[in-house]
Amino acid sequence: MKTNSQLENQPLEYYLSLKYPMSIYPEDDGGYTVIIPDLPGCMTQGETLEEALENINEARELWIETVYESGKKSIPLPSKRIAI
Repeated sequence: MKTNSQLENQPLEYYLSLKYPMSIYPEDDGGYTVIIPDLPGCMTQGETLEEALENINEARELWIETVYESGKKSIPLPSKRIAI
């Protein structure tokens, strides 16, 4: 099994292909909030569940691309939570 330090040299496409677990919360006033706990600050909202899931996919990609291109910290691997 590879450690995080061994994964640091992976191409961007590798990280973009990873499946991260997410938490979905229905809002009292309608819509949904979606958070990816493994990627600090990666969250979004949507009027419908479909929109929220589309938005979180875009947010995940932007989060990973930004961290990857900055080179300042490593990208965490998905936790063992159940991913959808």
